[in-house]
Amino acid sequence: MNKKQTIGLAVAAGLFILIGASSVLTNALSKKALDESVTEMLSLTNGVEFNAPKKDYIAVVNVVGTIEEQIETGAFDTVQSYQHVTTLDYIDKLIADTNNKGMLLYVDSPGGAVYESEELYDKLQEYKEKTGRPIWDYMAHYAASGGYMVSMPADKIYANPNTTTGSIGVIMSGFDLTGLYEKLGMRYISITSGENKDSSKMTDEQIEIYQSQVNECYEDFVAKVSEGRDMSVEAVKALADGRTYTAKQAKENGLIDEISLFDDMKADMSRELGVSEFYQPKSKENIFADLFSKASELVPKSEAQILKETAEEKESGVLMYYAEQLR
Repeated sequence: MNKKQTIGLAVAAGLFILIGASSVLTNALSKKALDESVTEMLSLTNGVEFNAPKKDYIAVVNVVGTIEEQIETGAFDTVQSYQHVTTLDYIDKLIADTNNKGMLLYVDSPGGAVYESEELYDKLQEYKEKTGRPIWDYMAHYAASGGYMVSMPADKIYANPNTTTGSIGVIMSGFDLTGLYEKLGMRYISITSGENKDSSKMTDEQIEIYQSQVNECYEDFVAKVSEGRDMSVEAVKALADGRTYTAKQAKENGLIDEISLFDDMKADMSRELGVSEFYQPKSKENIFADLFSKASELVPKSEAQILKETAEEKESGVLMYYAEQLR
């Protein structure tokens, strides 16, 4: 082997070792970066980062959309507007943060499930009891039914001039598909351990059973409004037949305190608390979910899909603090 060949082999060997070492180093750094990213995401609640100011601030807590169970999301999933677990976790962090001097509860919701609405109400009450800090509430498009109930811990309630609120009541709904089954030549079969286990054909006794559950939740709702608005139970029940109210009607009936634009309400709160800084956590953007959502919107739904989704939405049999919206 001549000198040039020896040098060539040495250079090749050196490059091989260098490339191999570089590859190992790159993989190690990539893994470390990935681990740090995963650790960071796990330290957050569903991709929402809590990075509050290191000085006095008022926290903005959004209740936007239907108040319902939070669903775990993946890389290609879109995030629902109201995130229940995330919101509860955020309030817990506010309770522990002494720099927080109050809460601005921003509600734009027609309500939702009794379970989650009650849980959010309790968490807001816990915030007040443990910290002694004020909660001011602002109602946007809707603050009806469960959206109104979660506003009850607030010290002051403001509403936009065009807000729809009220709808104090409970609903449990479903479909009677008997006629459809007969038309399609289908027969529903249910083998049960008791006569009230199957509710596909509602009897008067079953309706009475479910009505008692609705009434129990209704009484609880009325009690919360009575306490929150400092009204007698009788006065609340006179307003609580399920109807909605305009902002003007709500103020006349004592259901809210002020009618105002959002910026004016913020200015009032800032001035009264002597705090100028407002804070709310930002969600981590999910580009894949956004693209996937846009692509799925381009695919038309079949009649079967629409029927199935409608049935799932309405035939849950779950107790709801929910205001039906006209379409």
